[in-house]
Amino acid sequence: MDWTLIQSMIRPELAGVVAVCWIIGYGLKRTAGIRDWMIIYFVTAAGIVFAGFTAGWTADGVMQGIFCGAVAVYGNQLVKQTAQALRKEDAHD
Repeated sequence: MDWTLIQSMIRPELAGVVAVCWIIGYGLKRTAGIRDWMIIYFVTAAGIVFAGFTAGWTADGVMQGIFCGAVAVYGNQLVKQTAQALRKEDAHD
């Protein structure tokens, strides 16, 4: 998937919501009692709430929140899995 497509789906003024969702996910990952599978639901809910306040409580605002949460989780996994792959490569060298 091309990042320009993703950028066109999320309103520019919601870039901060993506960042906040990423930070919330990071914090939840380090919180005892929160299982990994729960994090995506919390991050998505936070995205919807913050986007609702920013973009309005409409169907579009809810979709923007879902997109923000999804991009935050996807971005985190992209960084995490790339770092893991690079560490494995370094171990084999």
